[in-house]
Amino acid sequence: MIIQHRSELNFKLDELEPMQTPGRVLMVRPTYFDIEYVINPHMEGNIGQVDKDQAMKEWEALENAYREIGLDVPILEGAEGYPDIVFCANQSFPYLDRNGTRNVIMSRMAHPQRRGEVEYIRNWYAGQGYHIHQLNEVSSNPEMSYFEGMGDALWHYGKRLIWGGYGYRTSLEIYSQISELTQTDIIALELTSPEFYHLDTCMSILDDEHVLIYPGAFTQDGLDLISAVFPHVIEANSYEAAKRFAVNACCPDGKHVFIQEGCTDANQKMRDHEFDVREFSTLEYMRSGGSVFCMKMMLW
Repeated sequence: MIIQHRSELNFKLDELEPMQTPGRVLMVRPTYFDIEYVINPHMEGNIGQVDKDQAMKEWEALENAYREIGLDVPILEGAEGYPDIVFCANQSFPYLDRNGTRNVIMSRMAHPQRRGEVEYIRNWYAGQGYHIHQLNEVSSNPEMSYFEGMGDALWHYGKRLIWGGYGYRTSLEIYSQISELTQTDIIALELTSPEFYHLDTCMSILDDEHVLIYPGAFTQDGLDLISAVFPHVIEANSYEAAKRFAVNACCPDGKHVFIQEGCTDANQKMRDHEFDVREFSTLEYMRSGGSVFCMKMMLW
């Protein structure tokens, strides 16, 4: 079922089927990371401006942090010609089925510059023994068939429920296939601002009861759905969301929040809810439109 309005909710949070949380973090080494084209507003004026040494240091700090909290971190080498493959949240959507089998749905990227990344990531999953699914084109219309993985589709922490953003990089129509493949309800949220072109730029699920959002990126229907499901909705202000990528934070274990440094207001609000907030510099990646959440893929 694809849910777009609060009146369509037919469950309460405590009624949702439990789902094992992932314990591995895939990262792609930024050997070839750069800004070579413009496909989002953050990239404008930044072509060729990446400090590659600094970008590697920022990436390594995050890699070490995941290991420090006890997570396994497989590393995939970067691929020449694909500068954005370091943002490995985008090319796939992994999940466990009800038998505990590892599956993955491969993305259909909106921009041609990034489409080659999908096959590269697909080959890695094949080597890991995942059951791989390809999405079909919707009604022979490519623009109704886009899907950018966990950039737009987020698992509710510890529950069999998917939150799906659409409007810029993912098509609403594609979620019917994803719901069928995963046998999971999807709450579809329309995105309203080009700056927040992926759901992971304006919604960070912290645990089963807490979510960090930037409310200005959603319709009122979307905000109503979020508040109806999450007991605790933490709001980032417009400056920290747009300029510090506050909501592109990652809470990999329901306890530790990894976030771009300088998000003072959002950090305090999360600490008030007893999250362990850890700040990182991702300035080189922000030039390209991504931050902490974009730079990894949570895996089973």
